[in-house]
Amino acid sequence: MLAGIVKRVDPAVLAVFACIVLLLLGGSLYSRNFLSPEYLLQQLNVAAFLGIIASGVMLVVLLGHIDLSMPWVVTIGGMMSTAAAGWGDLGAALAIPFGIVCGLAVGLINGLGVAFLRVPSMIFTLGMNAIAQGLMVLHTSGFAPQDHATRTMHLIAVERSILGIPNALWIWAVVGAAVVILLKRTAFGRRVYAIGNRERAVYLSGVDARRVVVACFAVAGACSAFAGVLLAGYSTKAYQAMGDPYLLPVIAAVVLGGTSILGGRGTYLGTVAGVTLITLLQSILSVVQMPEAGRQITYGALIVAMLLFYGRERLQH
Repeated sequence: MLAGIVKRVDPAVLAVFACIVLLLLGGSLYSRNFLSPEYLLQQLNVAAFLGIIASGVMLVVLLGHIDLSMPWVVTIGGMMSTAAAGWGDLGAALAIPFGIVCGLAVGLINGLGVAFLRVPSMIFTLGMNAIAQGLMVLHTSGFAPQDHATRTMHLIAVERSILGIPNALWIWAVVGAAVVILLKRTAFGRRVYAIGNRERAVYLSGVDARRVVVACFAVAGACSAFAGVLLAGYSTKAYQAMGDPYLLPVIAAVVLGGTSILGGRGTYLGTVAGVTLITLLQSILSVVQMPEAGRQITYGALIVAMLLFYGRERLQH
């Protein structure tokens, strides 16, 4: 039975899980606490933020597109939710949904620009990232925001209410389950994969591919903003450029997990594996005190390597 399950799993995903085991063993040799349940739960809590962002980014990558507005959409989610928290009791109650809706709005604009204006996603989302950055700098007048996260934001980002497992991890599980159902059990999911393989064929079959593209970018924006809300809760406040450190790790996690950056292929299990691997890698690089430049080189090299691998694979087919 186990052999049958292994055969059905993408070899790229199996390779990532093997790398995770090697990282865990290597980390345990460096520190005895590396395999302790408390340390692993702490790492999974951190991975949850990356995983929620990756859930939306994966949908966009499956289409054969890319979302480079993610860093400042994360910041928008954090800043707008904490700003709403300063509006009194009603603002505090609406802080989380307000932050998510702001990210959803940016995602919708991204989707409309890519789907209807036919602007390359890399260019359009990069421009939206710059616009989002400008809006947040204008909102704060260039200074650090003074608003703080609500008690609820801190609760779901940091505390452990069920079985001693971080609440953020439960949130990631819910988001992940929704993405899996969307991709595997709905016509929408089948269209996402089809567009990634050949968008023109989907269009000729009578399906409005543009709506699917808009929806995926909207979900990506909402997921990024939600992660920003959680990050604000984790650190008790939002701050400038809080999403910048996530751009390369998120893309690396998605493509390492077997999602082709050219679109049309990938599983959520692979994304979970990629997120876990990147989180452990970040932890080890932090322990060995590798400079930030070295970390960025590592993530970039991983992305280039996977792009070359999937590019050659697509050409062979």
